[in-house]
Amino acid sequence: MLILNSFKGIFLHREFVDFRKSINGLASLVQDEMELNPFEKFLFVFTNKRKNKIKLLYWDRTGFALWYKRLEKGQFKWPSKIPQDVFEIDDQKMSWLLNGVDILKISPHEEIFYEKFN
Repeated sequence: MLILNSFKGIFLHREFVDFRKSINGLASLVQDEMELNPFEKFLFVFTNKRKNKIKLLYWDRTGFALWYKRLEKGQFKWPSKIPQDVFEIDDQKMSWLLNGVDILKISPHEEIFYEKFN
């Protein structure tokens, strides 16, 4: 089972990826293009050109795991209009992305912290 909040970080590869790539090809992208360690407790997220498929790659202590989702209709709201090639998101935004929400247009209320209540 994939538990999104179990990762130290979730990183999106902003540009689309040739989905013929599997574990070795995606791990090479993580290391060479994203300049991250594929063996860290990170989740790496990729999409195809049509944005109707998503692949998640992570190391689970004994080997790589690859999770794949294909939409039968529609597209993922992929944040392609960001300046950086690697985009870090939290587990809530990852959940939103998987459920079709545009994560660049929606955000939760800001938390407010008070020192003292009168």
